[in-house]
Formats: sequence, structure tokens, C-alpha cells
Amino acid sequence: MNILFLCTGNSCRSIIAEATFNHLAPSDMHAMSAGSQPTGEVHPRSITLLKAKGIATEGYSSKSWNNLPVTPDIVITVCGNAAGETCPAYLGNVLRAHWGVDDPAKATGTEEQINASFESAYQILKARIEAFLALAPEAIKDHKVLKSELDSIASIV
Repeated sequence: MNILFLCTGNSCRSIIAEATFNHLAPSDMHAMSAGSQPTGEVHPRSITLLKAKGIATEGYSSKSWNNLPVTPDIVITVCGNAAGETCPAYLGNVLRAHWGVDDPAKATGTEEQINASFESAYQILKARIEAFLALAPEAIKDHKVLKSELDSIASIV
């Protein structure tokens, strides 16, 4: 099963989700990330955060959804609703869900406040990924049930 974490810039949230998912998931599941308008680089604080969590960072890059190595089975957008962002709509016949998370790249304030924004995004995404990975195999195989579960997981904070 291939999961695509999608946002606009593909520099923070979707990269954090991709790396965290791949760190936690069994070998038969794989995550990738992309953006509709990629920034071209992974935010340095994303790399710092992932390394601090013991998650490998090699090979991750900001990339376009036009250059995916495989067609995803599930697309999860991670753009933040509260920030007034427009999430890209992935074109393809795949199961879709929205797990909105505020963009830590837009955080302002002290170093501690900015770092706290990255930590918050990571914790929310990790909790949602863990909930997804805890689903019963039967739920994952039934698209209607899986869609409902993915939508429910979106409320975890």
C-alpha cells in the first residue's frame, strides 16, 4: 500500500508525515510526499526535528506530485484549514482524506515558539499515523470503512 502525503510546498508537514510514516510502518506500507507547488527544499527545521526523533532523513526532498514513482492508493492532504490554505486536489482515482495541520514554516516568534510549532505538527501527525497503523486489516481492505476511519483520525490532536 502506498500513501501520498500532499500539501502545497512539500517542505514541512508532508515531509514530516512521510518520514514518520516510513519509520513506523510495516514493510508492506510505504509513504511518499509531494506538493502541488513544491518549494524545492526541505525546511531545515523539519530535518532537525526528524533527526532528534531518531528518524532517518536521507533521501527526502521537496518534489512535485507530477514526479511520483508510483500511483498512490491513498492521498492524505495535510494543509491547515485554519490558516486559510487551499489544499491541492490530487487528480486520480484514489481514496482521499484530509488531515489538516497548521504550517510550522509560517510560525513566528521566539526560537522556542517556532520550534514548538514544528513539535506540535510532528506530534499531531505521529498520533494520526499511529491511529492509522493500528487499524484492523479488515478496515484497511474495505474502502468505505477505511474512508470513514481516515476521516475520523483527522480529528486527533
